[in-house]
Amino acid sequence: MPRISGTNIPDNKKIIASLAYVYGIGRPSAAKIIEHIKIDSNKRAKDLTNEELTRLKDFVEKNYKIEGDLKRIIQGNIKRLKEINAYKGYRHFRGLPVRGQRTKTNSRTRRGNVRKTVGSGRKKSAEKT
Repeated sequence: MPRISGTNIPDNKKIIASLAYVYGIGRPSAAKIIEHIKIDSNKRAKDLTNEELTRLKDFVEKNYKIEGDLKRIIQGNIKRLKEINAYKGYRHFRGLPVRGQRTKTNSRTRRGNVRKTVGSGRKKSAEKT
């Protein structure tokens, strides 16, 4: 199983799909990378030669911020927004949607299953009345 910057990429998938398993590389970026280093896009990850794998690793590490570095940058940006008391930082701090979504309904993903109205989150009682 090939490794790129600490991430195992799947063997049996095409190289473009496999590269997308690395945090910070999506399918469009993977396609550009494969085109730039001149590897056949129909090749499977297990079929890459050592030379192709080395070229791939070197190119990705030089030209893309991936995995831990990217996560650290994103966390730093969020921390900066919180420190300067920006609106987006406040929303991050409170655990609410950041990008202008409505919150009266449809924000269960960000807030968790928090029920705000009376009786709507109550469990049914076990005994008959």
